Amino acid sequence: MRLAVFLVITFFAFSNVNSQDTILYAVAEKGDGILSLLRKQGANPYDVYDEFVSVNADNLRDSVHLYEGRTYVIPIKAEDLNVKLDVETKTIKGLSYDIFGKKYAEVDSKSTRLEGAVYYLISGHGGPDPGAMTTYVGKSISEDEYAYDVTLRLARELISHGAMVYIIVRDPDDGIRDERILELDWDEVVYPNKVIPLNQVERLKQRVDVVNQLYKENKGKYQRLIVTHVDSRSVGQNIDVFFYHHEKSKNGKKLAESIHKTFEAKYKKYQPNRTYSGTFEDRSSLYLVKKTHPAMTFIEIGNITNEKDQRRILDPDNRQALAKWVSEGVLLDFEK
Repeated sequence: MRLAVFLVITFFAFSNVNSQDTILYAVAEKGDGILSLLRKQGANPYDVYDEFVSVNADNLRDSVHLYEGRTYVIPIKAEDLNVKLDVETKTIKGLSYDIFGKKYAEVDSKSTRLEGAVYYLISGHGGPDPGAMTTYVGKSISEDEYAYDVTLRLARELISHGAMVYIIVRDPDDGIRDERILELDWDEVVYPNKVIPLNQVERLKQRVDVVNQLYKENKGKYQRLIVTHVDSRSVGQNIDVFFYHHEKSKNGKKLAESIHKTFEAKYKKYQPNRTYSGTFEDRSSLYLVKKTHPAMTFIEIGNITNEKDQRRILDPDNRQALAKWVSEGVLLDFEK
């Protein structure tokens, strides 16, 4: 299963040409050049530029310029397709992504407000490390399953607004789940299909290396990283959602602040009698905060061992609300 999920806003269709290449059709928009059009569709512009000019020769002005509104053939290499589009299929309403599960696979386009933005999403723990564990009505529950569910919901929201989203920690068969008790498993992997190490430092380093490599590959684009954890401090401590950033990252601080402001506004609207006490602050000592290259925020969504916080985390509607509120903060940050 691939890591990156793309939402292509222009009309397109796929057809197999041969065992080596796949063709994608795209409509040129105002301001598009050959290189920008190729990049938008996930093709490496330098690998397929000559082929693009050749197959579109009759549809180019002066052999190098696009006509706005015309449809062009985008040759894309099979190896690129496998990485970027292997779980993406066209439907009448939108695109379908296997990673979200059957119920939520289809993603409708809500807007293009995040078009051009790249987001890396990491959910905490996974694989041999379930994170904090406790019991609920006699059943074991773990931090990693709930962080992953919120992360998938967030990914779906961001994609619906036109973002390119990389889901770093991924489960081959969980998808978005609407149960209160999310069954534990240990089959999560890290992109592209890396086994998660048992050693904690190696686990974190693996994620850092993947994100930093992707950051390098997407050089020049607007890129942000969002890490989602479920806190596990003392049983008696009820916490609000709070955010960390790197002390030297102005963009990371702005991202954290934008999401924090969104949560403040939501609490004021929906829980006017309750003060929101979540904070955003520097936490540069955290490995992922310190070592990753994109501007980032590290989110703690609650304490899984606290009875009050469990209501927020276990209720699927609450998990959806958390994802929606984070996405609104992301939109606020991007549009600023």
